[in-house]
Amino acid sequence: MTETLLGQAIVYLGAALFCVPIAKRLGMGSVLGYLMAGILIGPYGLGFVGHEGEDIMHFAEFGVVMMLFLIGLELEPAHFWRMRSRILGLGSLQLTLTSLILTGGFLLLGLDWRGALAAGLALSMSSTAIVLQSLKEKGLGNSQAGSSSFAVLLFQDIAVIPMLALLPFLALQAGAVAGNGHGAGLLDGLPVWLKAGSVLFAVVAVIVLGRYVVVPFLRIITKASVRELSVAAALLIIVGIAFLMQLVGLSPALGAFLAGVLLANSEFRHELESDIEPFKGLLLGLFFIAVGASINFQLLAEAPGKIVSLVLVVILIKAAVLILAGRLFRLTFDQNSIFALGLSQVGEFAFVLLAFIDRLAILGRDWTETLMAVTAISMTLTPVLLLLNERLVLPRFGTPEQEEQEADQIDIEHPVIIAGFGSFGSTLGRFLRANGVEATILDSDSDQVDLLRRMGFQVFYGDASRVDILHSAGAETARLLFIAIDDPATVHTLVSSVKKHFPNLKIMARVGHNIDAYELLDSGVDHIYRDFLDTSVRAGVDVLASLGHRRFSATRAGLAFMKHDEAAMRHLAPHRHDESSYISNAKEQIRLQEQLLASDRSSCHAQHDHAWDSPTPVTAATEGRGTPESAAAPAGDG
Repeated sequence: MTETLLGQAIVYLGAALFCVPIAKRLGMGSVLGYLMAGILIGPYGLGFVGHEGEDIMHFAEFGVVMMLFLIGLELEPAHFWRMRSRILGLGSLQLTLTSLILTGGFLLLGLDWRGALAAGLALSMSSTAIVLQSLKEKGLGNSQAGSSSFAVLLFQDIAVIPMLALLPFLALQAGAVAGNGHGAGLLDGLPVWLKAGSVLFAVVAVIVLGRYVVVPFLRIITKASVRELSVAAALLIIVGIAFLMQLVGLSPALGAFLAGVLLANSEFRHELESDIEPFKGLLLGLFFIAVGASINFQLLAEAPGKIVSLVLVVILIKAAVLILAGRLFRLTFDQNSIFALGLSQVGEFAFVLLAFIDRLAILGRDWTETLMAVTAISMTLTPVLLLLNERLVLPRFGTPEQEEQEADQIDIEHPVIIAGFGSFGSTLGRFLRANGVEATILDSDSDQVDLLRRMGFQVFYGDASRVDILHSAGAETARLLFIAIDDPATVHTLVSSVKKHFPNLKIMARVGHNIDAYELLDSGVDHIYRDFLDTSVRAGVDVLASLGHRRFSATRAGLAFMKHDEAAMRHLAPHRHDESSYISNAKEQIRLQEQLLASDRSSCHAQHDHAWDSPTPVTAATEGRGTPESAAAPAGDG
């Protein structure tokens, strides 16, 4: 059955569906499940796929290519610039120290300096796919360990390009001849120095093609407005560039990575991500299955001491370097342990580098196979190490969670209390203060409070949903509480608390969605402000004015629309739990709203609306300041 592509697809998908849920249920994560699936169906397990591990790597090739394209697509220059100190600092420190120590170790094992350096560079890589996927599953993507890991991985991804450019020069120094039976390239038969130069030339050529050919080509395709063509165009670009890179002796995966980088800052980036995202998880899963199946257990059985020792030494060296780097960049023990163990394996780029090293004959075949086995085994161990760190190390040696920061002592009372001082709350507060109304401002984000204090705002740190904080803020004597908090759950808790303990305090609240507005209406809050409504209607007024409608007529239409929409919101709230009733009433409200607005539009009260199309009041007042006559002129004399 497995001799055909369909047969192998059934085996791969079946193994994934069997192993991954078991791994997830045991708390080991999906990555380890995919790796175990590969071991199970591989040539040294049940033997369903692959012959001595050769065929399975061909199957995994496209998964690696697509994965590296997506990595390159995420390499946005603006994101890189924001993280430049961490990327250049942590990344260069890890890569340099790890490469030097591993190179020295291979020199002690008897390799010449060229082979030792090539092996050290290859093993210094970490697995972008495994680390990012594992951290994402554990919810650590935005933690210090997550951002530091991403910075190091990003630096490694970029460093692969100069590494691939350097390897042919090592082969030149060693007197090796590229092309040893692993496939013919376009430059086979040419001098090695010319092949080395072709690496840099190919990179430059791909960049030029991307700017002047690929992007214009995508613009033409998108005009057809057929999504399938956009997906086909993206695949053609990836496969085409990968094929061209292979012809000049480079890795197809490197070509896909460059293709992603080229499109990272184009207008097609998000469209490509949305088109390819459905395939991303499955392709990464297939890659992990291929890694598990590629472990050469025969080699491990023949020299278990050598393989296991190399795996442990490499992991320990990389972890030690990462711990040192994390300490220098002031990571806490908890974050540093996740950071160090997460990146201590050898990554998928090592397969790319080792294959190129083998093609250039910088290392012997026995050493190349040994290092590939070390790479695969170390990748398999990563989810296990993170699980052991989470279950054994952190509970015993981790830093206990810090107690919640004490709330500020509030020594002022104002008629207005604003809970939440983000973009919406700060704008409201500035408007009130500009009109002589002071407010007591509460926010539960200590970093935000510190920032706002440096900007001159008197903001108090505290959770407004706590009764004691509201007492301190003067809720008994205040006239109004405006809730500008983003989290709906916190808003509902705060409303319930105020209704219970401060029934005379008037509540106004900002919401982001109609659903949240319905919930607040049920809670007895009458003054609700959907932050999208005013902005959307104001934009609509500007659109009408740009199309030639009179400004006053458009503004009046906007106010009437908001009035009718507020009424419709209150009418629809009781029906939201019955979908058919909600849809029926919503259609009726829309019809009624359009009918009322059409009737209002046909009324004869637009004869003086042209006055709104003259210069704005501020501009008119400024222009008329020069003469007493203009200042004293009646508004209608113009």
